[in-house]
Amino acid sequence: MENSSGEESEFSDSEIADYKDKPYQQLRDGTLKVKYPNGILKCPFCAGKKKQNFKYKDLHQHASGVSKGSSNRNAKQKANHLALTLYLENELAHEAETPLKAAAPVAAATVSDKKDLFCWPWTGIVVNVVKEPDTEDDIENTGYWMNKFAKFKPEAIELLAADDANQSAQVLVRFNNDWIGFKNAMVFEKYFEASHHSKKEWSDAESPKDSKIYAWLARANDFELQGAIGDYLRANRELKTVADLDQEAVQTRNKAVVMLASEIDMRNENIDDLQIKFNQKSMSLSRMIEEKDNLHQAFYEETRKMQRLAREHVKRVLDEQEMLNAELEKRKKKLDAWSKELNKREALTEREKQKLDEEKQKNDMQNSSLHMASIEQKKADESVLRLVEEQKREKEEALKKVLELERQLDAKQKLEMEIEELKGKLQVMKHLGDEDDTAVQEQIKKMNDELQAKMEEMDGVEELNQTLVVKERQSNDELQEARKELIKGMQDMLGTRANIGVKRMGDIDLSAIHELTIKKLKERYDAEEAQIKVTELCSLWQDRLKNPDWHPMKVVAFDGAHKEVIDENDQLLKDLKAEWGTGVYDLVVTAYKEMNEYNPSGRYVISELWNFKENRKATLKEVISYILKNVKSLKRKRG
Repeated sequence: MENSSGEESEFSDSEIADYKDKPYQQLRDGTLKVKYPNGILKCPFCAGKKKQNFKYKDLHQHASGVSKGSSNRNAKQKANHLALTLYLENELAHEAETPLKAAAPVAAATVSDKKDLFCWPWTGIVVNVVKEPDTEDDIENTGYWMNKFAKFKPEAIELLAADDANQSAQVLVRFNNDWIGFKNAMVFEKYFEASHHSKKEWSDAESPKDSKIYAWLARANDFELQGAIGDYLRANRELKTVADLDQEAVQTRNKAVVMLASEIDMRNENIDDLQIKFNQKSMSLSRMIEEKDNLHQAFYEETRKMQRLAREHVKRVLDEQEMLNAELEKRKKKLDAWSKELNKREALTEREKQKLDEEKQKNDMQNSSLHMASIEQKKADESVLRLVEEQKREKEEALKKVLELERQLDAKQKLEMEIEELKGKLQVMKHLGDEDDTAVQEQIKKMNDELQAKMEEMDGVEELNQTLVVKERQSNDELQEARKELIKGMQDMLGTRANIGVKRMGDIDLSAIHELTIKKLKERYDAEEAQIKVTELCSLWQDRLKNPDWHPMKVVAFDGAHKEVIDENDQLLKDLKAEWGTGVYDLVVTAYKEMNEYNPSGRYVISELWNFKENRKATLKEVISYILKNVKSLKRKRG
């Protein structure tokens, strides 16, 4: 169907006659087959067309028409069909049907001389139509005559005026103007000749004795008659010979044949073009159907693939859910076991706690007020050392007040000792001396006066001491407020690598936990899930640190005193150390100690100023110095 453009352009229209030799030879040696069984002929160059079975005449006409076809035919098609035309004429001429001879006019053989002139269209003349009383109405009715001459198959009846002399009328019978009509007209004339009522008998009888009609076929002598019949024939008929009509029929037939042949050729060309277009459309439709089938198959396969992936995904999700359920069930059982163990340990811890509280109460009762004062004094000294440069003046004043307080305390203690000494001497003098001894009485009075003076001085010192204590407490409160403000500011100001910064006391270091456990977790889980497990581990132990019911501590005697230390036999800590190692264990223990030291009652993480370089709590002086140093450095960079 689709010839390559290269083949079509190998030769031009002028070379068609030369190119026909190759397909002609292929037709002769049988490479291209034309004749098939049962006398079927096919065009080997139009394979795939709807019409394939031809007769010799049709195939010859098809081949000849294509070889001489319009300019839209390519040269190869013309050359191939020219070769087929020659092959049919030279090799298969015996297959041609015997041409049909044109049928001679039916009545032509009965005409002795084809040069006789007849009135055309064929007309029969009927005379001696006598009007009688019983037939007067019928003879003037054309229907009567059509019925009367029905066996001759007339086309029409024409009535002429009656002859008043003899009351007879004339009737003209018109037949079809073809050869069938001529045959019927001749039969009409022969009928009346056989009954001896023809034109000859009419002409011989000068006055017919009967009333029967006479009839014959109108000819030239009738055409030239004077009277109604001649006038009518001359006005409505023509004189023609049979040869003239035969010639006109042949010419008309030949002209029609030529026109029909031309029309057939054009129709064949149009059919060929339409067949080619139909084949092209059919092939295009076939390709589209094939593409549609391919797309449908691809869609079906893609749908099956998506369904398979969806089923696999659902199965994977269900498997993961089942694994998680199993893991949750396992952890639930483990937590239940821990809960039971904790309940057991809680009873033991509660008893130990009660004993410890009793011991603490005993120790508290044994501590003297002097020891408590010493602790308070020590805390005041530490608070004074943390003052910032902006509070230097307050610090110096507070220091002076503290020194004054110490001096007053020393003076107070000295006065108390002197008072006690005077009281002792006074008691001794009272026991040893005589009431009548004037010298003794004077000495006692003098000592009472001195004692009274000392007591008054003691009251003044006590009042001054109370004033200094109040001021000291105010200074401590101001220092604590200043520390809180510094913590708030430094949380956003200082970086993580600074020597001085803010540390969350009691908070487990997530980054350190991650560094210590991520390798082992990646061996069990994928990377993403391992990250989640690190966070879960850190959150679990952070929650345990906040739990006031968990108390992994024990009291031991150290240098004659009781001290709380970490209970290394605590089951949770033992399991932690066994599973994750010493590094994670130390981080948790350190956070627990910080929680106990800085917020034992609230059990939540608090922030504190911290010296990371020396790993201790930072003083206010260190913090302020560090901030001022950074501010000056920043100013120099901006300048």
